[in-house]
Amino acid sequence: MYAPSMKILAAALLCVASASARCADLYVICNPGVSLTAADVRDVFLGDKQFSGTVKLLPVDNVAAQQIFLQTVLKMDAAKYSTVWTKKAFRDGLNPPPVQGSDAEALAYVRRTPGACTYTSLATTPGVVVISKY
Repeated sequence: MYAPSMKILAAALLCVASASARCADLYVICNPGVSLTAADVRDVFLGDKQFSGTVKLLPVDNVAAQQIFLQTVLKMDAAKYSTVWTKKAFRDGLNPPPVQGSDAEALAYVRRTPGACTYTSLATTPGVVVISKY
């Protein structure tokens, strides 16, 4: 009886963790050389806006916050997002944003890469500009 109750407890904790992750704030951040508005974010991550002045934009997806970003900002699911990028690859020769595996990796990428933008659940930190908060 001990083992099943531990499984139930583990499942309950996982559900609570998932629920709190969905409620977390989401920040769209960019390298300090990037000047965007919150209205530009959708276009950047769908490949429709590729420059900020003379700076080439380099969006990067963040696995840790992607589901929340897709639902909240782009208003689509992962399958639709993938389809959009598949069409852009064939039609326009564009590649989808590269993927980082965590908030910390995405943040480090943005800090060191001119033109980079991503989304994260981490609060603001030095070395990046917050474009919008959801």
